Amino acid sequence: MNTKQHTIKGSVAVAGVGLHTGQIATMTFVPAEAGHGYKFQRVDLEGMPVVEADVDYVVDTSRGTTLQKGEARVNTVEHVLAALVGLQIDNVMVQLDGPEPPIMDGSSMAFVEALKSVGLEEQNALRNYFEIPKSIYYSDKSKDIDIAAMPADDYRLTVMVDYNSQILGSQHASITHIKQFEKEISTCRTFVFLHELEALYNQGLIRGGDVDNAVVIVDRELSPEQMENLEKIFNKKDIVANQGFLNNVELRYKNEPARHKLLDVIGDLALAGRPLKGQIMAARPGHAANVAFARKLKKMMQESHSNIPHYDPKMPAVKDIKQIQEMLPHRYPFLMVDKIFHLDSKYVAGIKNVSLNEPQFTGHFPGNPVFPGVLMIEALAQTGGILVLSNYEDPENHWTYFLGIDKVKFRQMVTPGDTLILQCELLAPIKRGIAKMKGEAYVGNNLVCEGEMIARIVRKDS
Repeated sequence: MNTKQHTIKGSVAVAGVGLHTGQIATMTFVPAEAGHGYKFQRVDLEGMPVVEADVDYVVDTSRGTTLQKGEARVNTVEHVLAALVGLQIDNVMVQLDGPEPPIMDGSSMAFVEALKSVGLEEQNALRNYFEIPKSIYYSDKSKDIDIAAMPADDYRLTVMVDYNSQILGSQHASITHIKQFEKEISTCRTFVFLHELEALYNQGLIRGGDVDNAVVIVDRELSPEQMENLEKIFNKKDIVANQGFLNNVELRYKNEPARHKLLDVIGDLALAGRPLKGQIMAARPGHAANVAFARKLKKMMQESHSNIPHYDPKMPAVKDIKQIQEMLPHRYPFLMVDKIFHLDSKYVAGIKNVSLNEPQFTGHFPGNPVFPGVLMIEALAQTGGILVLSNYEDPENHWTYFLGIDKVKFRQMVTPGDTLILQCELLAPIKRGIAKMKGEAYVGNNLVCEGEMIARIVRKDS
């Protein structure tokens, strides 16, 4: 799985009819900065409002997953999100000039092809994986649905479906690595049983349904009157409704329905908000269950010290010590940042390894070495300096001077052998060379120091 975050190299659009609304829409994938995540933007509405792809904004799961924030509503987002997750793309703005992404052929294939046509771009930030720490379960006994997640070092999924149908029967589908999504899952189309169509149509759904964008499973014989109604639903004549699949459609895989259910699970679980590492097993899943499980995952994330930046020493540095020295003027014994492991336009995270060999311990509490609080603030200030300088095209030509610190608190002693995890976040956009940041330092899961800092960025030749 990717170590660093990715976006796309350029904008790319697809157009078509929405499955449930029946409205034509153009959907444009737009590159986004590191840390942006997935967001949908209704460019056809006043103010072009944005709704984040977050489980908290799910308002409907009737035959698809719908998001809404304020007046911005986006229907049937799961196939789009599955394509982004399957390609390990982290940051994209999805612009829509209508209420629903185009259904295309009922799979994620067209979205995958569009995204790959412009290429992927690695970004200067690590992926913020949520590694499922323990088994977690969801069950809906009334619908015989069970979903479980267990710890694993990659993203694996298994789905089983059983519709008590002679045509469909019991099926299962699995992937053992997310890289398998493109070839084995993305082409699998949505499906519906023939006996469900009339009810869905009467509910105001499937207004864009067509024999070309869904697999219709024919599980009963139809009377002439029912055939006429079916032609009305699809707005087509000469529909063939033999036992099997409408219009004698051939499945792309014998277990294409199960594979599509796996696709839906991937898309819906993206709403938990972070890329996952774990083994997901789902029996007879649906959108409502998937979203309920995504809520459980998000709650677990929030309870797992979500404010603490995740540092994995096995991962490569975003900026190593040589690159840090190219940006900061500080040198031994006053360089207080050893590595940067996350950096985007608003947020930075790095580390300082505290060693007894540092000169301050010669005179600061000899015999009881404690890392000075003022040096923790300096370490945060230098980390913040990297953040603000990275917002300039030529950081080597600028100095960062700190103008003030506020709301500083020291919460726990730091001693040799500790690894300080340092994070700074811009509290407002940089204006006229003035930056305001909040900084926090952790040792393990414990907050040891925090404060707000104001800095001024000055050109060296000014």
